[in-house]
Amino acid sequence: MKFITLVAIFGTTGFCFSDCKWIAPSSTDRRSPCPMVNSLANHGFLPHNGLNISMADLITAFNESINLAPAATQLVGQKALLASTTGSSATFNLDDINTHGIIEHDGSLSRNDIYFGDNHSFNSTIWNSVAAFFTNKTISLATAKSARSSRLAAAAAVNPAFNMSASDVQFSSIETALYMTVFADPDVTSEARTEWVDVLFAKERLPYEEGWKRSEVQLTAAGILGLAAQVVTA
Repeated sequence: MKFITLVAIFGTTGFCFSDCKWIAPSSTDRRSPCPMVNSLANHGFLPHNGLNISMADLITAFNESINLAPAATQLVGQKALLASTTGSSATFNLDDINTHGIIEHDGSLSRNDIYFGDNHSFNSTIWNSVAAFFTNKTISLATAKSARSSRLAAAAAVNPAFNMSASDVQFSSIETALYMTVFADPDVTSEARTEWVDVLFAKERLPYEEGWKRSEVQLTAAGILGLAAQVVTA
């Protein structure tokens, strides 16, 4: 998708650190275990180098990229700042989020557990085991729940140190709720477009090329948390 089309979608060019085109990270760019945050850096909504990100940066990036309300962004941002290694409690680097037990947790949909060493790099084997549940054009909440539950069970079966605190469970459920909300199919109520979700996780970019557009309706904390509660409901 050409940049002029992005301008048409968002209405301004002033919010990007670059021109919003996707650029793969270099070996020196910092990245996190979170595909959404990584995607925003890859597109330039956040600094491409992944360094010294403030809450204001995060709020603007999420708002301009996916129309996420500030209160929803703060749920993650406040946690991220707790892991900061920048020397300032007001900023963090993307790889600070690698710290286990703050945002990063066991049973990730696309990363291995910290017990095995690398808890931040995309793991295609793990993601493919999750994506195997997504056999239709769209993903229902029931399917998303089954995929998440299967991944957690698989992680627990091979990791003798597997642990999920109450906070970990909440963030895990929010991750599923977020992709279900951000990539909601406009033609199928309450279901996410499979292709769009796969692009985010496997390629760490926003699926503009596949037809996705930023929601015209702001995505709220209440909506995300409400859906997250359904994710963990048996």
